Amino acid sequence: MNKTELEKITLGSGTLYCVDFEGNTAALPDDAEIETDANILGRIQGGASLEYTQTLYPAEDDLGLAKRTFLTKEEVKLKSGIMTWNANTLAKLVSTGRVSEDTAKKTRTIKIGGIKNVNGKSYLLRFVNDDPVNGKTRLTIAGTNQAGLTLAFAKDKETVINAEFLADPLDSEGTLVIYQESAPELTANA
Repeated sequence: MNKTELEKITLGSGTLYCVDFEGNTAALPDDAEIETDANILGRIQGGASLEYTQTLYPAEDDLGLAKRTFLTKEEVKLKSGIMTWNANTLAKLVSTGRVSEDTAKKTRTIKIGGIKNVNGKSYLLRFVNDDPVNGKTRLTIAGTNQAGLTLAFAKDKETVINAEFLADPLDSEGTLVIYQESAPELTANA
């Protein structure tokens, strides 16, 4: 690592974007197509976290002379607290949500539940941390919310939905997460 890389400190929260995902055979949209105000899932509170876990299986002979470890499972979760939301946001967090709007009454309604109403949708989620010193860091996954939904209405606290998206493969290689960072220290090879 060079000196610049050793001094890089990541700080701050960011913006969480959400768009429909057509499956791992489709090309991912460009950054400019994903990172628009229309695609913001909601303003977040408490930041976001990415969790990668792996399950390993150690195969070993009885005498401990031969040993090999196999990766048998991987899992990626993207977690975030969503502070600004509406019925359209909720529909992306529950697979049985159905939104209707009545322009005459100026109301938006979501119905949630009924296993026969599962929409089967998957979403491309992009978290962007935009640091004025280090530039942008992007985390991209495809998946669905696995945390269910809790709406807590309290007299002295904003209602924040804690979403937990479990990653599906992004491509035919089985990629679960794409981490991209600004790296101004990189130079072109001559």
